[in-house]
Amino acid sequence: MARIKPLMLIPPVAFAALAGLFFAGMQRDNPDELPSTFVGQQAPPVPDAGLSGTPTLTAEDLRSGEVTVVNFWASWCPPCRVEHPTLHAMNADGIRVAGLNFRDEEDNALSYLADEGNPFFATGYDPTSRRAIDWGVTAPPETFIVGGDGTVLFRFIGPLVGDDYRQRFLPELEKALAADG
Repeated sequence: MARIKPLMLIPPVAFAALAGLFFAGMQRDNPDELPSTFVGQQAPPVPDAGLSGTPTLTAEDLRSGEVTVVNFWASWCPPCRVEHPTLHAMNADGIRVAGLNFRDEEDNALSYLADEGNPFFATGYDPTSRRAIDWGVTAPPETFIVGGDGTVLFRFIGPLVGDDYRQRFLPELEKALAADG
């Protein structure tokens, strides 16, 4: 009778565990959406500094009584450039849009805003990504809807463009604005 060596069991057990993990992930309501631990919680801290020559975003700005869209962006980020006209359109529609620039050189960020226009009522500058990490941001762009009391209402990963933006972000923004106003 042949004996099974314990090391021979490792590959099938590892495969079964991985397959179970993948199966559980596919059973979620929206397998493409990453949950945010901050939804329903007070917004994490914002950077102490803003981009030079722009109003600096403060914690009080996120508790002003008005809904605020907080957009994490960088000048070197192509999807951030793609969504920039959407941020301008939101600003033109009277929506408070704050920009948190991170992992960027300040001169590059300021040049970008000078060239493409600044849709932000206030900015934060986070070159070391410390505050981005506090917010759970993985990569730019990421956008949060923050209620007038400073509660994070929704997290959107990716550029604010296309059907995903229209079908997922806009309804959440409209719901937040209706509840606030």
